[in-house]
Amino acid sequence: MTKLAIRRLAFLTPGNYDDANPRAGLEQTLALFEHGEALGFDSAWVRQRHLEPGVSSAATFLAAATQRTKRIGLGTAVIQMGYENPFRLAEDLSLVDVLSGGRLNVGLSAGPPPFGKLLGERFFDGDSAALDFSHARVARLAANIEGDWLGEPETRITSAAGEHRPRLRPHAPGLRQRLWYGAGSQRSVRWAAENGFHLLVGNLNTGEESDDFFATQKRHIETFRTNWRGESEPNIAVGRVIVPLDGADPVMRRRYREYAAGRHQRTLAPQGERRTLFTPDLVGTADEIADRLAADPVLPLVDTLRLELPYNFAAEDYRQILGDFVRLVAPRLGWQLGGDPVQRPAVA
Repeated sequence: MTKLAIRRLAFLTPGNYDDANPRAGLEQTLALFEHGEALGFDSAWVRQRHLEPGVSSAATFLAAATQRTKRIGLGTAVIQMGYENPFRLAEDLSLVDVLSGGRLNVGLSAGPPPFGKLLGERFFDGDSAALDFSHARVARLAANIEGDWLGEPETRITSAAGEHRPRLRPHAPGLRQRLWYGAGSQRSVRWAAENGFHLLVGNLNTGEESDDFFATQKRHIETFRTNWRGESEPNIAVGRVIVPLDGADPVMRRRYREYAAGRHQRTLAPQGERRTLFTPDLVGTADEIADRLAADPVLPLVDTLRLELPYNFAAEDYRQILGDFVRLVAPRLGWQLGGDPVQRPAVA
């Protein structure tokens, strides 16, 4: 069993809410970010989802979170670029990063929008088959965020604000170095590494060479490190669904176990044509979870452990899970509450 030394601790929340009262649920998620900061988490991430009761615009949500937090890193995982305009999204993300004081982490993915056919002309202008949804769309976003001057050196634009040399504004220095890619295949991890995107891996991946989830994920990380071409040191964050039972009452414990049991069948073999591999959820006492994480062969290879909170749990459930993990599990993994912020950066 490998002794762990987790450098950074993060959590990812689905940001779900009741359709009849979305504001209450969104407010609870903002409060969870505040709670995570008080507990000492290094970063808090929110999922971006479309056409379902979740956060449809991570940039908008995180703009609000910048005003409710002071230290904790703020992240989104992942923004599906098939839904986005690479220039307009770059403007929004740059603005959020400036508001946060440089705390933003941006997780991205390529591919056509999953609900594009359903949306049809509500979303597409013209023939969607002619649009480029490849990694190049992600690269265009990154190029915009870099904030290079537009046009020739003498190019100027004039408006009521005066005359200016054009570039994306506000420019957010350093944001380009905090772009991440959610990768689950050899091709995607290699592209991310060669183009200087940090790596997000979670509780699923594509079994291209093996039916073993952990062997596949280790291989992806090895490929990423071998092909890294970024300016800074590569960062890798791994996500695991982790649900400690210690602080839960009997009703909560039963619900947690039923949740994991309902998802266990998918972990037994590759799923679908893409051979998607899933790892089991970690539900148990703090001692049981710490032992299973210590035996996880991927964790020694990464910089950040990210708790992926389950969908459709109550706000008090999330607070209990985060609190139990920080107090009872994380210290056994080498992470120290209230560590030196210089040694343990706020931004993952």
